[in-house]
Amino acid sequence: MSKKINLRAVTFVLALASVATSAAPHLKAQQPQQSGQTNAAASRNAAVVAATDEVLRETSQLRELKVLRPVKSGAQSRAEIERMIMRNLDEESSPAEMRASELALKKLGLVPADFRYRSFIINLLTEQVAGYYDPKQGQFYLADWIDLEGQKPVIAHELTHALQDQHFNLRRFERWPKGDGDRELAIHALIEGDAMMAMYAYVRRNPMSAIALARAMDADVSNSQQLDRAPRALRESLMFPYERGLAFAEQLFRRGGWARVSQAFADLPQSTEQILHVEKYFAREMPVKIEMPDLSSRLGRNWKRTDADANGEWGLYLILDEYLKNDEPSAQRAAAGWGGDRYALYEGAREGEVVIAQLTAWDTAADAREFFDAYARRTERRYAGATEIENMLGDGDLNVIAWRTTSEGAVRIERRGTRVAILEGVPEGVNAKRLAASVLR
Repeated sequence: MSKKINLRAVTFVLALASVATSAAPHLKAQQPQQSGQTNAAASRNAAVVAATDEVLRETSQLRELKVLRPVKSGAQSRAEIERMIMRNLDEESSPAEMRASELALKKLGLVPADFRYRSFIINLLTEQVAGYYDPKQGQFYLADWIDLEGQKPVIAHELTHALQDQHFNLRRFERWPKGDGDRELAIHALIEGDAMMAMYAYVRRNPMSAIALARAMDADVSNSQQLDRAPRALRESLMFPYERGLAFAEQLFRRGGWARVSQAFADLPQSTEQILHVEKYFAREMPVKIEMPDLSSRLGRNWKRTDADANGEWGLYLILDEYLKNDEPSAQRAAAGWGGDRYALYEGAREGEVVIAQLTAWDTAADAREFFDAYARRTERRYAGATEIENMLGDGDLNVIAWRTTSEGAVRIERRGTRVAILEGVPEGVNAKRLAASVLR
């Protein structure tokens, strides 16, 4: 889930402005414009280039990274930015992968049944993007509908990415291996947290630019309609690299200034757990590698695995908190103690046949039991009208709860020591107990 919600290389920020950084493909030339429009565009681009030179010098000093080469820049319209987002999504994810993401979100109860993932993401990012840096071209683009003075915090953020690219090579993160989404999200948090810190440093030195940006954003009454309608889990994961990444970068900075932040690009964070608990990053607490068998043949003919990844501590927190808001013990506490995890999505031949299997590892048996109990409470709320068909609790190393739902198959949660297996959507006629034994083998 973490990878899919994070969107692989397309992100945004709402701190002082909406900012997107992506590995976008080369953009096609604009359609011919009227002479007045052409002159206005040329004037705007010239102003952006001049602002780039000015802000790059200052950002380089603030971030303590030398400018190794000039950074090209330009302005783009909403239509051009929307085309970039669509091409980027198509380049990073196939239609089948986008569909699997949508099904997983629906099966976990994180989005409505009629939710359309791809179109919503395109609309959301088109609304929120005010600028982006393209490592392929070594160039950044600014939205042409915001006053340039108000854009300077955005420029500082994007030029931090340009400096990161020059010193640390951001292109090495473009083609991230599939199935490693939690680590990808953690690295994304480092990249964006660093840029957020640099942007705030710029704003502290140039407070009038932040005021100009706030006025520009306030003048656009439609600038957050899609964001306001976004399902919470999706919105929170899109914000994770910026909000949680900023907190992580600040902790690095306290330990050793900008040099320590820069060092992290060679000593990368390995999980969202390390972002959320910086002491685990410094202690080099590595994720447990989880392997889970392909259950397709055990589910029956025509079943196939269509996705597999790691949720990480952050993803499991969101899955729990969607249904356990304000509960004690909290979803945040139940997700802490994460050691590693893996999930897989399976689809049958008939419409609506979807199974999600998860295997999680925890630091201690007590952590595993706390997560087991929290996921059980979440499940009871997620599947209204479910009938409990098995219950084996107690203080031993084996705990089981299973339900039969009214329309979405059987659900089984099983803990053995420090590991917890979860099956959701098991079809009638398939032995969920045997499936769990296969997962936990």
